[in-house]
Amino acid sequence: MKHISLIAATLLLAASSHALAADSEDGFVSLFDGRTFEGWKPATENSSTWKIEDGALTTRGPRCHLFYVGDPKPFRNFELKVDVFSEKNSNGGIYFHTRYQEVGWPKYGFECQVNNTHSDWKKTGSLYDVVNVSGSPAQDGQWWTQHIAVQNNKVTVRVNGQIVLEYTEPPGAQPRSDYTRKLDEGTFALQAHDPKSVIRFKNIRVKRLE
Repeated sequence: MKHISLIAATLLLAASSHALAADSEDGFVSLFDGRTFEGWKPATENSSTWKIEDGALTTRGPRCHLFYVGDPKPFRNFELKVDVFSEKNSNGGIYFHTRYQEVGWPKYGFECQVNNTHSDWKKTGSLYDVVNVSGSPAQDGQWWTQHIAVQNNKVTVRVNGQIVLEYTEPPGAQPRSDYTRKLDEGTFALQAHDPKSVIRFKNIRVKRLE
């Protein structure tokens, strides 16, 4: 019980400061109101995995991806900032240039990994199976900001302002067969990876660069 109350206290203390941060960022638009699933749609498999707890979209259950459907205009060039909190041994992800999909791992776009201590060696900030990072700059039990910027053929990922990777897609790159991992356009999605992984996402905001 003491462990649970400590996590709850941490979440509540962070809430006000992160809300103020969103208001102070010029050009960014909030994608999540902190209270409802408005603008978001879960995959049909295990849709009850997603909860809203203390103002955060929270994973509690089997695999399910939560897609942003609140804007019909696809995102191509943008900056996306998401405040993330993970419990020990948890795995998750933030997808971009993706499309709504009812079941399975999303075929379209890229996954920016969320994983500090899970057994998968590909850690927070990795562009999964494109540019993999073996050490995480974030820590479980603490909020961090994951910042993904896409400008034409370049992707930059930052964690708490620190550049984790820069990826320039080579000319002539083609979509892969199973998972495209090809810069294009699309929406965003959040990943619930497995029943033992608890990840929280809040203060989700985006700025178009087009």
